[in-house]
This record gives sequence, C-alpha cells and structure tokens, in this order.
Amino acid sequence: MASIRLTSSLSRRATLLALALAPLAGAVHAQAAFPDRPIKLIVPFAPSGSTDLAARLIAEFAGRELGQPIVVENKAGAGGSLGMEQVAKARADGYTLGMATMSTHGSNAAAYGSRMKYDPVKDFAPVSNVATVPSVFAVNANFPARTMQEFIALAKANPGKYNFASPGTGSLGHANVEHFSSLAKIQLLHIPYKGAGMALNDAVAGQVDGITDNLPSALPHIKAGRLRALAVLSETRSHLLPDVPTYGDLGFKEMGAGGWFGVVAPAGTPAPVVNRLNQAIHAAMKHPDFIKKMDEAGATLIPGTPAQFGVQIRQALDRYARVAKVAKLTAE
Repeated sequence: MASIRLTSSLSRRATLLALALAPLAGAVHAQAAFPDRPIKLIVPFAPSGSTDLAARLIAEFAGRELGQPIVVENKAGAGGSLGMEQVAKARADGYTLGMATMSTHGSNAAAYGSRMKYDPVKDFAPVSNVATVPSVFAVNANFPARTMQEFIALAKANPGKYNFASPGTGSLGHANVEHFSSLAKIQLLHIPYKGAGMALNDAVAGQVDGITDNLPSALPHIKAGRLRALAVLSETRSHLLPDVPTYGDLGFKEMGAGGWFGVVAPAGTPAPVVNRLNQAIHAAMKHPDFIKKMDEAGATLIPGTPAQFGVQIRQALDRYARVAKVAKLTAE
C-alpha cells in the first residue's frame, strides 16, 4: 500500500511540474518559431530620403531571410517623434519595429525635453544600427557665396540677414545649423517647415538662402546646379562630392560626423527575437543590391550588435544635450 501511495504522490508531483513548465515551454516554442506572421517597420518620416530607402531595403532582403513580409509604414510628424511614440507603445513581441535616427534618438530629446512622450533609452530595445549618412549644407545657386568661407564672411557682415530652412524646430537640420552658427559666430534666421521635402523645395526655388539636408536628398539638385554645396557633415569627404570640404576640413571639428539610422524594437522584446532580427538585418546588408543602393545614396553600412547600437544611441543623446546648451536649441 505504501508503494502505491508513493507512486501516486510522485505522479501528482510530475503532473503539477508539467503544468507549471507548460507556459515556459510554450514561450520557448513561440520564440523559436519567430516570426510566424508579417512584421511592421515604422519609418517616422515621409516617404523618400535615405531612412525610407534603408527601411525598404531591409523590408525586402531581411523579409526574405525571415520568411515573412516586412511592411513599411510611414508615420511622419514632430521630427520623427510621432512614429517613435507608436513604436514605444507597441507590443514587445518583435512584430512592430521602428527606424531610429539621430533625430528621434538624439536631437529631439534635447529640443523637446520632458514634452517628448517616449524615452529614447528606456522605451526601446536596440536591434542594429544600419548606416551612417552625410548631411550637406547647401545654398541656392543664386546665393553670392561660392565657398563656406565666403558664406561666413557675408553672414558676419550682415547679422540676421540670411536664413536657412529646416524640417522643423528642434529637428536635426535645425540643431546642426544652430551648432555651426554658434561655432562660426554668425547669426542666421531659422525658417522651420513641416517636413524636409517642403524645406528642400523652397531652398531650390530660392525662397530661403540655405539648408542642411541628408546628402541623398540634396544631391540631385546639387548635381543639376540648383543648389551649391558648401560643407559636408561627415568624418571624411563623400565620394559623391569629393571637392566639397567637411566641417572638419574647414576647422569645425566640433560638428562631428554625419547622422545614422538603425532598427529598434519596443523595450521588453525577448532577447532571442532581437537577436534573430539582428541576424536577418545583417544578412540583408550583405546582399549586393543592398550594398549598391546604399552606396549610391552616399551611405556607409555600420552593422553591429544590439549592445553596440545602444551605446551609439546614448552617445547621440549626450552629444545633442551639449549642442542644445551651446545653440540654445528648443522646440515649440
């Protein structure tokens, strides 16, 4: 009888243990099966531009690697903050991702402060950085300055006379020009727009004097002679504009290098899912068409681990916190 009671007790314990482990086993299976449905990739800007290009290349080639479609959704507004807010609030399961940039995870925090509705560090799980892209300061073709030295001389002789366009107050374009103005000791009038496309169009049309924009967007107008490039924000000169100096070449090393963009997930996304996404994105970045199209856009691929991307995000936040103090940068 004792043997029967012992066997029965062991059986009950085994049953209870199996029931307790069942959810864990289910979770492990779910993670191992990721993904089993389409993934949404939010671009926090309007279609076109280097960030959107990278997102669509990731969607195409990483989607093949994962065996599931990646659907790109553009959610523009507030310098990218609206799209990133949506990513931050999404379920942390790997099925909603976002394209993070130096704006969304750098300058916006400095400009908006406590008004920003997400935390660039606490609300996201970094997946992988993707590329760094130079930006270019350019003036309308009819502007009298042909070099940055001439531009600075004109601006110093006429404080507040000349202006520049940006995608909006507190945007990366705004932050970079204000930083440069403080370093060069010049005064420029800021003309904010609701998006980079409108700002670029008016710079091309001569409604504003100058603009800082991502090189891929401005390049066709520079090549066509509608805009004149005066400086490139990058560690080295762009092979697409080899005769245009970097800010470092001009003696403004404090301007740093160009912007970057990468992929983030909501905070709490399981590590195995993040790692699977990281692997798929890196595999995509090795595809010849991916490399070719990003190179044509002037981008340099910078794949890395989630931890490395996290460090880059924190560095961007620290940098633009310092820039905001120097340039008195605030968003309305």
